[in-house]
Amino acid sequence: MKKLSFYLLLLLALLLTACTSTEKSEGDTNENNAAQGGKGVQKIIVGTGTQFPNICFIDDKGNLTGYDVELVRAIDEKLPEYEFEFKTMEFSNLLLSLETRKIDFIAHQMEVNSEREEKFLFNKEPYNVFPLKVTVNAKNDFIQSIDDLKGKNVSVSPTSNSAVYIEKYNKEHNLGANIVYSSGSVDVHNQLATGRIDAIITTPFAVKYYNESNKAQEKVVGDALLNSKVYFLLNKDEAVLQERLDDAIRELRAEGVISKLSKKWLGDDYTVDF
Repeated sequence: MKKLSFYLLLLLALLLTACTSTEKSEGDTNENNAAQGGKGVQKIIVGTGTQFPNICFIDDKGNLTGYDVELVRAIDEKLPEYEFEFKTMEFSNLLLSLETRKIDFIAHQMEVNSEREEKFLFNKEPYNVFPLKVTVNAKNDFIQSIDDLKGKNVSVSPTSNSAVYIEKYNKEHNLGANIVYSSGSVDVHNQLATGRIDAIITTPFAVKYYNESNKAQEKVVGDALLNSKVYFLLNKDEAVLQERLDDAIRELRAEGVISKLSKKWLGDDYTVDF
């Protein structure tokens, strides 16, 4: 009888120890969660490209870098509740990847247009201005503006704002330009140099990059076709992430970080019009 009582007391002591250990473990977990705002770190997949000079590209050391990439990394440091991870792909695949939730937002100089607004959510704070211009070979003196593109081959990336713009202009102004859709694997700069295409629509900072790095001998002509602000692009139900991205952008702008990144990667401060 005494032996039975001893074992019962031993069993009770073990149960009390286990309960105390469990409560302590749960308490530690709750404290950790409280320190993180009541939730764990959420991984965010950021869709971007590798072939946009000075925006998102692979440098000579094999590293993904550029204005959009480094800005996202700076934002990541401001938002401890998130962990950002890049997923690279061709530009034409970004919108579909966002729609099918393979990525959480796009960082690729996304301008606002009605097609994108219908499906997706832009954050509210722009992070630079994106001037689009007609670009030709430096020896081409015949094309001085968009209205000189009648019968000419103009190369644009599918789903890009350049494509949306020239498609609309072609239709509304009866321009008669031949729109050539290129993929990321097509060297449009070589095609421009050899005369296979007559023009592209791109930014002055992209032209500057190619002229300096690849001796592309290109020039921009005419007035800016668009001088629109650029944003990150998210799915419609990502209002919380949208708000936090905007919070970080405001902080980084006030600290001068965004202006500094623009000067470093784009050659000038393209954030001054905000």
